[in-house]
Amino acid sequence: LKSLTKPLGLTLGAPKIDPDGIHKCLLSGMLSHIGLRQLTEKHAADKSAGKGKDAAGTAKRQSNEYLGSSGTKFVIFPGSALAKKPPAAVMSAELVETSRLFARMNAAIDPEWAEKLAGDLCKRQYSEPHWEKSQGAVIGYERVTLYGVPIVASRRIQFSRIDAGYCRELFIRHALVDGEWDSKQAFDRANRALIRELEALAERSRKPQLIPDEEDMFRFYDARVPAEVVSTRSFEGWWKQARRNTPELLTATREDLLGEEQTHHDEREHPSVWQHGGQQLKLHYRFDPGAVDDGVTVEVPLPLLAGLQPDAFDWLVPGMRLELVSTLIKSLPKAIRRNVVPANDWAAKALAALPAEPTGNLLAVLAETLQRLSGTLVSAGDFDVSRLTDGLKMTYRVVDARAKTVGVGTDLAALQAKLASSNRDAVAAVAAKVHSDIERAGLTGWDFDSLPQSIESKHGANVVRAFPALVAVGKGQAGVADIRLFSTQAEQAAAHPRGVRALVQAGVQSPASYVKEHLTQQENLALVTAPYPSFNAFIDDVIAASIDRELRKIQLDGLIFTKAEFERLRSAVQLNLMDTVFDTSALVAKIMVAVREAGKAIGDTKAFAFLSVLAAEKAHLDELAHPVVAGGQGGGFVSLAGLDRLPRILVYVQAVKRRVEQLNDNPGRDRAGQVELDQALALVAASGASEAVKRSARWMVEELRVSLFAQHLGTSEPISVQRIKKALGA
Repeated sequence: LKSLTKPLGLTLGAPKIDPDGIHKCLLSGMLSHIGLRQLTEKHAADKSAGKGKDAAGTAKRQSNEYLGSSGTKFVIFPGSALAKKPPAAVMSAELVETSRLFARMNAAIDPEWAEKLAGDLCKRQYSEPHWEKSQGAVIGYERVTLYGVPIVASRRIQFSRIDAGYCRELFIRHALVDGEWDSKQAFDRANRALIRELEALAERSRKPQLIPDEEDMFRFYDARVPAEVVSTRSFEGWWKQARRNTPELLTATREDLLGEEQTHHDEREHPSVWQHGGQQLKLHYRFDPGAVDDGVTVEVPLPLLAGLQPDAFDWLVPGMRLELVSTLIKSLPKAIRRNVVPANDWAAKALAALPAEPTGNLLAVLAETLQRLSGTLVSAGDFDVSRLTDGLKMTYRVVDARAKTVGVGTDLAALQAKLASSNRDAVAAVAAKVHSDIERAGLTGWDFDSLPQSIESKHGANVVRAFPALVAVGKGQAGVADIRLFSTQAEQAAAHPRGVRALVQAGVQSPASYVKEHLTQQENLALVTAPYPSFNAFIDDVIAASIDRELRKIQLDGLIFTKAEFERLRSAVQLNLMDTVFDTSALVAKIMVAVREAGKAIGDTKAFAFLSVLAAEKAHLDELAHPVVAGGQGGGFVSLAGLDRLPRILVYVQAVKRRVEQLNDNPGRDRAGQVELDQALALVAASGASEAVKRSARWMVEELRVSLFAQHLGTSEPISVQRIKKALGA
């Protein structure tokens, strides 16, 4: 060996024991005589404990067979020293085939030795390139075979040395576009903020095409990132130098992502803030058909909820009105719609005829405009609003002081009713920050100079208006009131008169004991049947009615806010109280006698064909002389009817008796009268008028009963079904 090495110029080292070195030397000449021990599949039954079922399973175990070059298979010769404990990989000096192919003179090796020794004889395959955020690079797997023997099954490698172009693409898509990297860059934060801004813009304009997608971002980066950038590390090295010369190179603009023609946004068409009655409300947009907040949503602070009116919101924002009006035109009946087609053109024409900020009820204004432009009769009721999707209705999102959503919906009135109590509490809480001492409880007299009709408090950029009012409290207890804050003037107007009445009643002296002693025996007996729990309760109701009459005389409707006004009212009530109580007691006694007589007439009537009429008139009597409303807040039939109308109650009761007495005399006439009465009752029941209008119509129905069934008693005013209909419509 020394002789052979001299011409080669090899230098011999010091002797050492290196079995692996000897094996490597031998392996370099026996690369085709290597083998890898094989795994075989063993099928077994895997019994699941406690379930009594057999499941087919497959287990892997090593066999004594080896895979050699070109797909040959051999086993270690039984006489070999390695036969009893076969290694994972062997090289063999010779392969001898007898009963089967045996390997003789074997040695254990590491397959990776063969990779280094074989060089270009090895065949390499690469697979599964993928981006790994933790590595900041594209990772793949390498498989190395030598003469068909897999000496390396799956080795992780940096894929950039295999396909740098593909790695660059994955880097751009995953790191720069999707943000799957740990390198924090200013341009990346700016670009993501721009995308969020463009997404919000697309939601406003309901144009999803304005949202840049991943391909838009990829094209932007692909045009700017050089070919040698394939990983986070290589990018940081390049960008450190590049940003010195072009710091905005990778910062995108609207033009870069959308193009010149789509970058314009008109804030007037899709504003971010809604101006309503001096208040500023935030608007949010979302394009998600079917979602509850699809379209435009106005964010309403809870203290401002009660003060909103839906008419302005029904028009939506200018950028959505064309679609809104077009949809409403398409919802018209065919006979009308054929005169205003195509709908989009007529919608544009109608909007052009309106001011930039139209006011009033949407349906009424649109109907009047279309009728004027087309010459076709159109009314607000012709539009089918059920055809409007949620995206074409304003969505109201009510938030509390912590910006937490407490209610969402497209029906403002329903939200206001649902959150009325919370709304009042929120208004009071805001007002209490400035006017902490205005709310009081348990007042039995007007012990303050004046009560402000409204107070204003700042709430962010808005102004919250609260309306103080006296509120009568107690269960049937007269003369106690609280001062509370309400969120609307309507609530104030509803509560304050009763509170004023309670304090006035506390300030006048009740003549109950004196009146009771000076009534006739017949009057006392009649008043016992009055629907009051006691004589004192009856007198309290008369006093309440007297206060109401004095309030109407001075035309304040109970809305008095100064001590001087209160004292004048109390003095006027006290001055005439005694005469009023005596007169009213006598009148109520007559009404009770008339009720008893009418009830007796109903019981004595044998007109069995009119049992439904008799039952209805009995219920009618109970309605005319009803019991005291539970809680004492509504009063009895005297205060609800009012002293001015109370004499007519006697007439209405007498009319009941008269109708019952003449049922058998002229049944056809009664049936005809009942038809008219039913029409009037149906009109009142179906009317959407205010409660005050309905109460007035109810008394008109009573006068109609008199005109139909007891004309000789006379009515207080001209009356008919048409007049009732007109009153309800007005």
